[in-house]
Amino acid sequence: MSACAETLMAVRRQRLLRRYDVSAPRYTSYPTAAQFTPAVGPETWADWLRVLPEDEPVGLYAHIPFCKRLCWYCGCNTRAVNRLDVMASYVDLLLKEAERVAEALGRPLRPVSLHLGGGTPNSLSPDLLSRLVSGLKQLFRPDENMAFAAELDPAVLTSGWVERAAELGLSRASLGVQDLSPEVQQAVNRIEPFEIVERAVGWLRRAGVPSVNLDLMYGLPRQGRSQVLSTLDQILTLRPDRIALFGYAHVPWMKPHQRLIDTAELPGTSERFDQSHAAAELLVQAGYEAIGLDHFALPDDSLAVAARNGRVRRSFQGYTTDPATLIGLGASSISRTPQGYAQNHTLEREWRSAVAAGRLPIARGIAMSADDRRRAEIIERLMCDFAVYLPAVERRHGPEPDRFASALSALQPLVDDGLVIVDGGAIAVTSLGQPFVRLVCAAFDTAPIAEEPRHAKAI
Repeated sequence: MSACAETLMAVRRQRLLRRYDVSAPRYTSYPTAAQFTPAVGPETWADWLRVLPEDEPVGLYAHIPFCKRLCWYCGCNTRAVNRLDVMASYVDLLLKEAERVAEALGRPLRPVSLHLGGGTPNSLSPDLLSRLVSGLKQLFRPDENMAFAAELDPAVLTSGWVERAAELGLSRASLGVQDLSPEVQQAVNRIEPFEIVERAVGWLRRAGVPSVNLDLMYGLPRQGRSQVLSTLDQILTLRPDRIALFGYAHVPWMKPHQRLIDTAELPGTSERFDQSHAAAELLVQAGYEAIGLDHFALPDDSLAVAARNGRVRRSFQGYTTDPATLIGLGASSISRTPQGYAQNHTLEREWRSAVAAGRLPIARGIAMSADDRRRAEIIERLMCDFAVYLPAVERRHGPEPDRFASALSALQPLVDDGLVIVDGGAIAVTSLGQPFVRLVCAAFDTAPIAEEPRHAKAI
């Protein structure tokens, strides 16, 4: 591309960024969690579990809401805890909740994947980790090739924890790095030199953990293009199997600790886009394949293979190859079955109280209609493949010839701006439009636009 063409493209992008500088859901589910209501409770969840098809591939998710430190950017449900007794009682209750789930199922589950999220799962001691994982395996009798993944904080990881996790079958570790620049780390209260990350990766690989992922962020305070690229230059020397490059979501109305971040130090929309675009270019040049909006994987990684075959899924863990049906355990966990979504109590004390009383700790959720399932597939394919063929979706969910007339009308401004191509029933997001894909998905979302801010900016 000539210098003149590059300048014209840059001007066009700036105009689009100003026009579409709006909020939109991340679409890790549809309907989104913002639409969940108390209409789905313990009884509904028990009914859904009871009728779960025996041949349905199922994943398990266990939420560990503890961290050794509180990072100011964090959007997760967690708190700073260092007391062993608090964590031990939580693990005991997690297993008790799992028992209630097993009773409702009335048969072996045989999950094909287990994901420990947080928070910081490696805040658990090696013995507590063993108690949790062994207990879940005893209850659910998983597939012998079950994938076992965990999200880890490198700064509090130990070689002993890694060795125990490897003995328990850990097959994928995701290390939270975010940014390696001292000025950015100070601004978000997460001090973590490169040597800490390098050490953690070394422990995992020497223990035989097959896959190591690194999670990065753009859009953080005091962060610019140079900080993002400097971080990438360092972590690429470790050659992780996958890299996630998430945009920081500043939502202090939902996460009060984010008020500790000086908003004057946050990059603007144009700067955020520049960081994301430059990082993606560097990763592709380094041999990684782009997956959806914010993931990158080496060509032989299972996520890259699934992407080439159109089998990547979108879930609360981001882009994944895990099954669509998910059973969540622990405070704030979200489950999905063919019938809909069910979420546990978000407040840990309410979750503890419900489980201790012998109840399934469901607080809210949503039962999906046929139209919800239809729209969910459209949105998932757009998020994963940047394309969808509406007639094929309707063949799977029933014909509705006029169902998407309003959605197609809402897409017209995006079509006019060259972000989307609509050809009959085929919808394709252009390379120019890919950073705006959440806005493309929003055209198929029936939820009303909230007057108060509910989501982070789309870019």
